[in-house]
Amino acid sequence: MKELLVALAKFHLPKRKGERYEGIVVNCLTCLDNGNADFGDRSEFEDVDGVLQFRRYATEKSSGNSNTTLYAGVAAIVAGGAGYYFYTQGDNPAKVESAAKDAEAKAKGLVGQAASIKSAFTGGDQGFISLQLESIENINHNTKKFRFALPEEDQVSGLQVASALLAKYKGPEMDKPAIRPYTPVSSEGEKGFFDLLVKKYSGGAMSTHLHDMEPGQKLDFKGPIPKYPWTPNKHTHIALISGGTGITPMYQLTRAIFSNPDDKTKVTLVFANVTEADILLKKEFEDLENTYPQRFRAFYVLDKPPKEWAGGKGFINKELLKTVLPEPKTENIKVFVCGPPGMYKAISGAKKSPSDQGELEGVLKELGYSKDQVFKF
Repeated sequence: MKELLVALAKFHLPKRKGERYEGIVVNCLTCLDNGNADFGDRSEFEDVDGVLQFRRYATEKSSGNSNTTLYAGVAAIVAGGAGYYFYTQGDNPAKVESAAKDAEAKAKGLVGQAASIKSAFTGGDQGFISLQLESIENINHNTKKFRFALPEEDQVSGLQVASALLAKYKGPEMDKPAIRPYTPVSSEGEKGFFDLLVKKYSGGAMSTHLHDMEPGQKLDFKGPIPKYPWTPNKHTHIALISGGTGITPMYQLTRAIFSNPDDKTKVTLVFANVTEADILLKKEFEDLENTYPQRFRAFYVLDKPPKEWAGGKGFINKELLKTVLPEPKTENIKVFVCGPPGMYKAISGAKKSPSDQGELEGVLKELGYSKDQVFKF
């Protein structure tokens, strides 16, 4: 549905009047988000550390149905476009009427396209869905890519940028289920499946279970879990500070930006790992650097680098970030952080809960960034 509203806005609202009508599109997208942001019964998560908080930052489910919201959004954009056309054409009723009819025809076509898109995950009271593991790909010594089949081949996941899924597993000797959030690395538009990139951690119940799974077995999923709603050109420049598998939400955001020709956002990535073999999605990021050298830059830091390593060594530090990040005084920037607890503590301070970003601390505060300029995944 979001794609529908964006397409309508693009067609009906001229760029030189973009600011005037941007609020219409943003408000419509917000309405759509509100329609599927409720993740079910609170009691479902009461015994799971951290998961209960997910509901707190989600907007309550709208009382109206999704079609009502969609048509309201379409109406708002078409009305905005017609108003602009009247503004430029004066009182020429024939031209205004022709433009309105053309807009209506195109809107009906786009509504039809949107109606044909089926989402596997719809949020609300849908509950967990049991999905079959289709294939496994070994990525490195402790990371695998897992492809899960959606219930129907023509379904998309239903995730938006940026959002995640909850995976749930309860072993025979477990008192409580393990529930963990994962951000797929496959595109939101892929039909019939989604891919997870999972690193196995010592003592990690969910990651260990996933790495022990075989194709044909099933795992329960629920979502989408909204994180940071992205719209094209929301910020002029974003910085992504990541460690380990904290790269997956960063990749979701980056992929969305560079797959949209209308999104001109600049992106700077700072990615920390233990060894060179631990750098996930490096080829994908190198391809972006080669394709968009003026808009995408990546800096890698290794705790245990090889002798020939030319990148950063040790940990992400103040000097590196001061050199490569956009300055705090730069207009309309955003810094995203995602990684292990130690990284949060050193770079930005930890979140208090999924619903509370907590105070800004660490290196970013020392460099002069404000709390509003930083988002912690």
